[in-house]
Amino acid sequence: MPNRKAPTARQQRLGAELRKMREHAGLTPAHAVQLVGSDRTAISNIESGRSGVSGERVRTWAGHYGCSDTAYIDALADMAEERGQGWWDDYAGVLSPGALDLAELEARSSALRAVQIMHMPGLLQTEEYARAVFEQAVPTLSPTNLRRQLSYRLKRRDVLDSPNAPMCTFLIHEAALRLEFGGAKVARAQLDRLLEESQRDNVRVRVIPFEAGGFPNAGSSTLYASGPVPQLDTVQTDTAHGPAFLDAETRLDNYRAILDRTEQRSLDPDRSRDFIHKRAQQV
Repeated sequence: MPNRKAPTARQQRLGAELRKMREHAGLTPAHAVQLVGSDRTAISNIESGRSGVSGERVRTWAGHYGCSDTAYIDALADMAEERGQGWWDDYAGVLSPGALDLAELEARSSALRAVQIMHMPGLLQTEEYARAVFEQAVPTLSPTNLRRQLSYRLKRRDVLDSPNAPMCTFLIHEAALRLEFGGAKVARAQLDRLLEESQRDNVRVRVIPFEAGGFPNAGSSTLYASGPVPQLDTVQTDTAHGPAFLDAETRLDNYRAILDRTEQRSLDPDRSRDFIHKRAQQV
């Protein structure tokens, strides 16, 4: 598969963090040139994600910029060194860049917290359920593209078994439990899978029942991915054209509050499993 030529979300985020570090130091690009011994074009390319940067250079720049947050600097240096290809790069040129960025975000996160309104979480979907969801795509996927989407969706699930698997909390609305994508047999198998996956040590499933009433941002699904330090957290939201990624400090604060309030409306894990089991018996 061809390599991606455009910067990845990770590369763009690293560059943006280096730009923020410079700006917090009150330095213009011209001042930075004098400090770091690089030309203005190189700094611009790094800050935009168009050019890579080594972990050693990240540490050097942080010293010049007067940043004393060692955990943050270490996390940025590690991010700079994460330049090896991941399994998602096999899908470059086949799936959208946003889809590949989502897989990388999941793989690099220390924790994931998601709200799902109408679908089961992608990381917990069965193949038959995922196929039924993809079959509703507009325009209709060709048989080849459907196979590619399914292969990618199923491969993403492997993150739950990785050595550094993230701690996951899935808040699932009752609407998603009642929508029978693929019919009753597929829906029942998906509910059984949900119960099975909820027994993992790194997975918590919590149901938001209809009776919970309203909650913030109820109209869309949200994924909050925790980085190695809070400054590197990321929010991913679904749009009609693919995933969107947000990392502005105010946005992160808002979405943390949204997820906290939403989780307060959900059933605890034990009551959620009872709820799902009862729903599975009804299908």
